[in-house]
Amino acid sequence: MARRYASTWWTPISSKTTLRVGRLVKAHGLKGAFKLELYTDSPDTRFKTGAVLNLQVPESSPWFGKTVSVKELRYYNAAPVLFLNEVEDRNAADTLVKAILLVDADLESLPEEPDAWYDHQLVGLKIIRDGIEIGKVVRVEHLPAQDCLAIETATGEVLMPFIKAFAPTVDVTKGEITVTPPGGLFEELPED
Repeated sequence: MARRYASTWWTPISSKTTLRVGRLVKAHGLKGAFKLELYTDSPDTRFKTGAVLNLQVPESSPWFGKTVSVKELRYYNAAPVLFLNEVEDRNAADTLVKAILLVDADLESLPEEPDAWYDHQLVGLKIIRDGIEIGKVVRVEHLPAQDCLAIETATGEVLMPFIKAFAPTVDVTKGEITVTPPGGLFEELPED
């Protein structure tokens, strides 16, 4: 029953979407800084001085419904440390630990690097193989080895590694991904 609704989990109701860009892992030092877990490939853009971030915190938190702005992003021993204008000391920082940091983004805007897309831009795209539509992307799986596209086909769901060799062309405006997967990924191979 859930499969029938799998391709409709995301329905655009606005021209904006919310993206997770980081999580405040723990307080760092006495001046209200945080160790930061990054969920973005462009931290210098997302955490530039003055950037406004929405907070995902429990309703019981004093920070619920508030935003914060970036004072500075630094790196200590290659680990990102974030300073916020609204947090002056460690006591205030302790109240924000584990908060998820969110930004609003246009649905149509693409990441700055080439050949990069947000998950919501890939979901729903048609999968084209040898000029024939063989399925649709229903979600993107972020696995340790690589990202995979979950593709709903006539015979069931297939997880395909989202690499250039298997998906050489992604055209968001046309609404399709041209694929060249290895034999056996979408069909049974005859036994020798």
